[in-house]
Amino acid sequence: MASSKERNDGIMATAHRMLKPFNSHHANTEDMLHMLSEFDERLLCVNDAQNSKITERAASDLLSQEQNELVESLTKAGDTVLKWEKVCSEHSNKTQIWSCQDRHSETYLRAVDELQELMGSLSMSKSDQGSFGSVQSLLQMAMSRLEEEFKHLLLVHSNSIDPEWIYELVAAQSASSGTEDSPVYKGEVDDMSTYGSNSGNAEANSNTEDEDDDMGLSSSLHAVSFTIQLLPADIVSNLNEIARRIIAGGYGRQCAKIFSSVRKAFLEQSLSRLGVEKLSTEDVHKMAWEALEVRIKKWVQTVKVAVKVLYPSERILCDQVFAGLSPWREIAFVDLARSSMLQILSLGEAIAISRRSPEKLFKILDMYESLWDLIPDINLIFSDDICCSVRAEAQGVLVRLGEAARGTFADFENAIQRDASRTPVPGGAVHPLTRYVMNYIWLLFSYSSTLRRLLGDKKLRVRTTGASPPNDENSQNVTDNLSPLAVQIIWLTVLLECNLDGKSKLYRDVAQSYLFLLNNAHYIVQKVKQSELSSLVGEDWVQKHSITVHQYATNYVRAAWMKVLACLRDEGITANGSFSGGISKFSFKEKLKTFNSYFEELLRTQSAWIVPDPQLREELRLSIAEKLIPAYRSFLSRYQSILDSGKYPGKYVKYTAEDIENCLLDLFEGTTSSLVAKRKSFSVG
Repeated sequence: MASSKERNDGIMATAHRMLKPFNSHHANTEDMLHMLSEFDERLLCVNDAQNSKITERAASDLLSQEQNELVESLTKAGDTVLKWEKVCSEHSNKTQIWSCQDRHSETYLRAVDELQELMGSLSMSKSDQGSFGSVQSLLQMAMSRLEEEFKHLLLVHSNSIDPEWIYELVAAQSASSGTEDSPVYKGEVDDMSTYGSNSGNAEANSNTEDEDDDMGLSSSLHAVSFTIQLLPADIVSNLNEIARRIIAGGYGRQCAKIFSSVRKAFLEQSLSRLGVEKLSTEDVHKMAWEALEVRIKKWVQTVKVAVKVLYPSERILCDQVFAGLSPWREIAFVDLARSSMLQILSLGEAIAISRRSPEKLFKILDMYESLWDLIPDINLIFSDDICCSVRAEAQGVLVRLGEAARGTFADFENAIQRDASRTPVPGGAVHPLTRYVMNYIWLLFSYSSTLRRLLGDKKLRVRTTGASPPNDENSQNVTDNLSPLAVQIIWLTVLLECNLDGKSKLYRDVAQSYLFLLNNAHYIVQKVKQSELSSLVGEDWVQKHSITVHQYATNYVRAAWMKVLACLRDEGITANGSFSGGISKFSFKEKLKTFNSYFEELLRTQSAWIVPDPQLREELRLSIAEKLIPAYRSFLSRYQSILDSGKYPGKYVKYTAEDIENCLLDLFEGTTSSLVAKRKSFSVG
């Protein structure tokens, strides 16, 4: 059997041949030689323990074979690591292992695996501290190289998202209603389940359960999101192989940091291109509302793309690169995604705590609806315990937006009640407040599902308040069997009607006051009937308010035309109101003169009044004509004998029934020009 000195000399000679080309790494070389020598002594101890069972010759052969295999393995591993270290350093890191042929990367990974296996063996032996340190130095060199390769692959193959491209694909995906395959970045097939399947080292089998968990989350994200493939499949596989070695070498934090820093930069660049701005709460509160509206509209689009596309895609990429490598998978993702997600949410927070005003409600509801729809996705994407702060912030912003919406809605109610404009609307037309409130309500209806969640039931408030309009005697019954949202809408109309009733008293002419109420009540009913609001407030409400409109019309006709119609009665012309008592020609002529005066005054004033709705205007003219013209014809017919006996009948009868009918066509147009022309024609006649 060869002596110990002879064996050591043989190992030293072999190691010298292995490390001769790399004189610049002298310290590592000496450590390697020392390690090999001590490792040989350790193997001799194993041989001595078994002398009683095998022959000295057989033991010598076995030991020699193990030594040769060890030397060969270390020679190859050391040669590979030191070779690439020299090549990359000589080319100023421009040469990368994974930029060359696949066999080079596979050889390098095998070398790292062998060194890590040897490291594990040596860590079990306290007598081989010198050898342990040598292998550790060699592994540190390999870890540094793998970190550089890992970062290089990420940088070279990562790209920020083009906003036009992503919006077009999201729109196309939404239009397809999920019937088509999810489009992918760079036109590649989106099959993330293939990533990380080629483990390539001993850790793969031990982490099968973790990988199954990763794939379960990825499948869930695919089901609810529209993911894109951020990196080619082969690159993801390579990154996973490298990450396994780096983490096995004890550098998991560094690996996660490299991944998160690179991907974070590209994610934030993509978000910036989509329109995400870094605005402080102070910036938001100083901004004009018109400018904020534009940003909120952009935010609603961006947050959907971010949560439905970018973050799940980043999560899937992270899960595949770090497949089976918890907790570094979770750490890497939260480091790359948390700050940008919180930045997106910060705009919602700033809007929620900003000064309230009714015009802000719809944008607040837009933000609330968007975030409400995305909360399940956010909870899934950031499902790990380490991401709990993101989930909590998203939920908190949602709650505060809801509170802001409720508060703004209450401010809108108060604004209706407090509107105290004291200037009558010219012509008794529809008041701007009516248009504003009804258009506001009409817009609110498109948020009906959201408002049902946000707003409480005000049935009690409607029933106990004294705010019912004068013509709303049965208003309490209207809210029976209606949804809380319907009650809310009805409550707004009650407040509006009460305010309008007060404004109607600003008119000196009672008839114009009724015309004002008629115009506004009709506008309210038409707004409801011409939209789906009618199904919300119910048919009873529509019928009841239609009756109110008719009542206002009747009141207007009675107030405006009663004096004219009174001139066409027989009282005052005949004794005791009957023809048997005789007829007074003078009284008859005075009646006609009074009629003409009243009629012309009404034409003059009410031609300047306004009924904006063409159908209502025509119906109102017809209602007047149906009462006035038959009464006028009958009056002239009853006293035709007096007219025939007079010398100048035209002096008193200025208008025929047809003239009156034509004159009525000038009513409610908001102008007196046509009336002046007709007067001239009548006077000539």
